[in-house]
Amino acid sequence: MPDNFNFELVSPERLLLSEQVVDVVIPASEGEMTVMAHHAPTMTTIKPGVVKVHSASGKKQDYVVFGGFADILPTGCTLLAESAIPVEDMSRDELDRRINAAKAELEDAEHHEHKSRLEHFIMELSHLRGSIPQD
Repeated sequence: MPDNFNFELVSPERLLLSEQVVDVVIPASEGEMTVMAHHAPTMTTIKPGVVKVHSASGKKQDYVVFGGFADILPTGCTLLAESAIPVEDMSRDELDRRINAAKAELEDAEHHEHKSRLEHFIMELSHLRGSIPQD
C-alpha cells in the first residue's frame, strides 16, 4: 500500500482542500507531474489546467486552476493557485468569458512580452476548455 502525504490547495479566497492523499497530478509549467509521498523537494509554477487528487480515503477530486506555484516536499505538497474551482463548478461559458477577457486585454497590450504571455495564456485556456464537461 502506498504511503500518504498531506496536500493543500489554497486560493487567495480560501483553503479549498487539506487532506491526506495517495497522489496528486498537477499541471506544472513543464508538463503534468504526479506527486507522491517521498517526492524530491521541488518548486514549480502551475499553468492553467486540472489538478487531480486521489485521497487516502479513495475519493477522487478534480479542480480547475488558473496558474500559481507548487511547493513539493517529501512529506507534503502545497499548491498556491491564483484561482481554483472544483471542476464540477466550472462551466465552459465561464471559461469562454475568461478567454474573451484575455483576448480583449491582448488587443490593448502594447509591449511584445505582455502580448506573448497573453497569447500563451489564451492557448492554455483553450486547451483547458477541452477538459471541462459541456454544460
